[in-house]
Amino acid sequence: MEPYKFTDYLQKILSDAVLMNERMEASGLLLLFDAPIDWKRLKKFLGDTYFVAAATNAEALEGAKENDVNTVLLELEDDAPVYDRITHSILEAVADDYFTPGSRLIALYSGFDSVYGFDSVSVINLGEHLERLTGKELRKIETKVPLKTLKTVVDLALEIGREGREGKSVGTLFVVGDTKNVLANSKPAGFDPVRGYKCRERDLFDPRVREGIKEIAQLDGAFVVALDGVVAAACRLLDASTAMITLSKGLGSRHWAAAAVSRSTNAVAIAVSQSSGTVRIFVNGEVVLRIESRHSRPMVWREFDYDAP
Repeated sequence: MEPYKFTDYLQKILSDAVLMNERMEASGLLLLFDAPIDWKRLKKFLGDTYFVAAATNAEALEGAKENDVNTVLLELEDDAPVYDRITHSILEAVADDYFTPGSRLIALYSGFDSVYGFDSVSVINLGEHLERLTGKELRKIETKVPLKTLKTVVDLALEIGREGREGKSVGTLFVVGDTKNVLANSKPAGFDPVRGYKCRERDLFDPRVREGIKEIAQLDGAFVVALDGVVAAACRLLDASTAMITLSKGLGSRHWAAAAVSRSTNAVAIAVSQSSGTVRIFVNGEVVLRIESRHSRPMVWREFDYDAP
């Protein structure tokens, strides 16, 4: 893996990011690396500007910690979409208290497979994505549901919210953890499409399984997911009490069910809004994280489509 070189281009885009950080009164830079860099030189070049380095492989961050650079190693494939890498970087950075909710940061990344290392700059307002979440609260969620499992389910929910299915918007609900109590507080809506399959065929860490879940997300009912990421049941109608539950106006029955089951059990509920694609995470009957999936789509180059008359 060839390290980033301090070319005139790299220095200019870093300088622009530093200037933008100052003018936007941001909290610092989030740099998504695809290859390592001379960390001493980078720190010297950035001066007093605070920054966090993120990457999908350890080789790209080699030598960073030895130079007192805050790092985030993402458990993603190297070719993961930019949106997924940014989302995971934010979650990890907040969990490690590198950034605080409500702050603003400047993200630099390669969005177009650039040979220059960085070719894109984004201004990210964490208050819009991590409305009430703090690093401490995120770790509380992790004690109930492993962060790896939680992120996998959230990413799947975001994909469903953004993509829908066959051109139509799709809403769905995932309930993660405390499986025994969740099943006791629910009943089958009818046919369970995951029943009878082996655990490895229901493991959400398998990309093929996630694609299969997208196909059946249109069916009524919730997915019940164990702590290890295995789907225990699908198409479950939740039967938890909504007493003492208070939600914002406009949220429908799916969100009420998510709030109720997260309050009556130790599970974490993740609801995808069919109307907006928004993903909300519920813990103890309250929304602790909201992500606007459809308004955060990465740019994708596509061939021109034309249907002949």
